[in-house]
Amino acid sequence: MIKKLTLILFITLLVSAILVSCSKSTSISKISIEKIRAKLEAGEAFEQKDLTSNSKFDPYLNDKWIGNAISYGCYRTGQAPGNIGPSKEEILEDLNIIMNHWNLIRVYNADDDSERLLEVIRENNIPVKMMLGIWLANEEKDPETKKSNITNALRCIELANKFPDIIIAVNVGNETQVFWSWHRMKTENLIRYIRAVRNNITIPVTTADDYNFWNMPESRAVAAEIDFIVTHIYPLWNGKTLENAIEWLDENYQDVKRNHPEKQLVLGEIGWATVYNADKKGDGEQGSLIKGDVSIKAQGKFLIELNKWVNDNKVTTFFFEAFDEPWKGGGEDSGPNEIEKNWGIFYEDRTPKESFQNFIIHSELMHEK
Repeated sequence: MIKKLTLILFITLLVSAILVSCSKSTSISKISIEKIRAKLEAGEAFEQKDLTSNSKFDPYLNDKWIGNAISYGCYRTGQAPGNIGPSKEEILEDLNIIMNHWNLIRVYNADDDSERLLEVIRENNIPVKMMLGIWLANEEKDPETKKSNITNALRCIELANKFPDIIIAVNVGNETQVFWSWHRMKTENLIRYIRAVRNNITIPVTTADDYNFWNMPESRAVAAEIDFIVTHIYPLWNGKTLENAIEWLDENYQDVKRNHPEKQLVLGEIGWATVYNADKKGDGEQGSLIKGDVSIKAQGKFLIELNKWVNDNKVTTFFFEAFDEPWKGGGEDSGPNEIEKNWGIFYEDRTPKESFQNFIIHSELMHEK
């Protein structure tokens, strides 16, 4: 009886100690977050953490390479970031579609919708890993944007520590350095956010930008701060046709690689839209830049050719994108033929486009050979 009481007392004390420890850990975490917030608000510099300290970006799941990946925007008609997001039921529907074809997704900001997505993955034990993004914009003389940048960065730190079993990389900023970016920010500000995040998580950290930044000498200062490079290379946006798209992609991929020989290089965005507004002319406009065929048939052919390049070269690649996103390109204020709404290989209603159906048939036939 005494032994039994002693055992019960020991277990009670052990559980209490664990609960106290967890409580302290949470408290310390909150204090750390507030310290990071204060430094970011003051514009203070962060020390650079040793680049060998974080884990390597290694996209495998149960010994299977999952680098043939997909960009995922979760918003349906009537939904948009910072407004109305998807329900858990809608997210689960999306993930059930995604996991039949991909095990690695990219999302673009750390917010309520991304946390809901992570919860659905964990609650349903879905075999999908994530590269989580932080949306950053130019904050010079713009207190509200700076506040938003800081909020996004801090939320990412919290999520990366809360879901280390799902998040395998963090992307700090998207196209913030290339010359044509509408939200281009100072390099020193980007580096401050990269360090703030990287110093407080254990998974690999990157930033994503266009090949026309990574092929420039000034990109080396940013590359020196990250664990691997994420580049975007769009043949369609750069006036290429299907006939020379993959050759042009490979040339520019190799060019970035030559500029950063010491870095792992990931293709973070590439795709082929199915609809565009050919009448939208002007500097930087779709009707002037695009020369290739924009159609379901063209997307299907590009999918087949890109998939071969990805698997032959084993380059981790996030195809852009899973689902059409009607909130983009002006949302309800623009027509359905706006190109930004039409990059998905599934329609907004989650039915597959004929391009993707034909790609699956082709893949199955090739597998049988």
